Amino acid sequence: MIVYRKGTPLRVRRSPAPEPPFWAATTVAPYSPRRATPIAIDYLDLRATGSEKLEVGVADNVRGELERRNPQEPVFIEATEMAEEIFRRGESALELCEEWKRGAIHLVSTRGALPERAASTATIVIAAWPLELTRLGELFDEARRRELRWGVAVPVIYPVTTDLEVLAKLAELAVGAAFLAPLPIELDPTAKQALAAERDDDTYAMLFHSDVEPLHTATERHLAALAEEHGMADFILPPRWEEKSNWNGAVLLTLTASRMIAMEQDLDLAGTLARSARLVAELDKPIARIAEAASLAIVEALDETSVEILTEWIETGSAGFVDFVNRRWRLRRDHGVG
Repeated sequence: MIVYRKGTPLRVRRSPAPEPPFWAATTVAPYSPRRATPIAIDYLDLRATGSEKLEVGVADNVRGELERRNPQEPVFIEATEMAEEIFRRGESALELCEEWKRGAIHLVSTRGALPERAASTATIVIAAWPLELTRLGELFDEARRRELRWGVAVPVIYPVTTDLEVLAKLAELAVGAAFLAPLPIELDPTAKQALAAERDDDTYAMLFHSDVEPLHTATERHLAALAEEHGMADFILPPRWEEKSNWNGAVLLTLTASRMIAMEQDLDLAGTLARSARLVAELDKPIARIAEAASLAIVEALDETSVEILTEWIETGSAGFVDFVNRRWRLRRDHGVG
């Protein structure tokens, strides 16, 4: 059972640098985090819990609170689950971002609803949870019909979204999406218990007595391979990703560093790239202008590899080192089988 209660304060978070998977400078959440049964995902903390009865808080004056707080782009609006279909508080925040021409990432989910009005500057992310392919197909069809800028995010949760056949079907359904990206989700004991209920003993044993993290990471890499095979990006694309902005440059470095860490590849360099990403995000001057006027090497504390990556990216739209890391990252779990 889910009970909705109005009057909850709007949750707003700020970040000085982009962080995966949503890359937001400002996060806006008009509902309390736990609002689905039997598994509820808090997309801000990337954590799943289990419950049969919930009380969901709903913010009232979303526009008024956002006008006072002046959100910086990109704005991430967490509008998942049925609460959005009923109250449309996330859409209220999205409308304000549209009026202010602030790029937004608008997250909905399987049992939620796409925004009713077109969002020209927004990236619409459809979280594939619960993994109900028929309902997801309906949302994908609507997004295609309305020509939204949309993509799919898959919460990686054993055993539901680690099934390779189901993921292959999902990728085929998502034709036309801009991206197919994983969301790494941590399970608390209540979520594990809900997932193990009415399943075999092997599932229970894996959830409670084994380390499923390697399987989750392997599934993230498998999703990246599927995305490439279907002509999609393998991460959530920030709004205005085509711009060579400081924020997008920081996203590029952070994404590369996070994948190197997950693969345990050159951890010292990965840490250096992550620190450089934060430096780039906080720079006052545009990196594209610095590169055009002189060289990014003049930026104090920016390491040599980051300078090479960003310079090549500004000039050509890609970077050899980033492409190398991405090629290694995209690895099907069934690679070499059969």
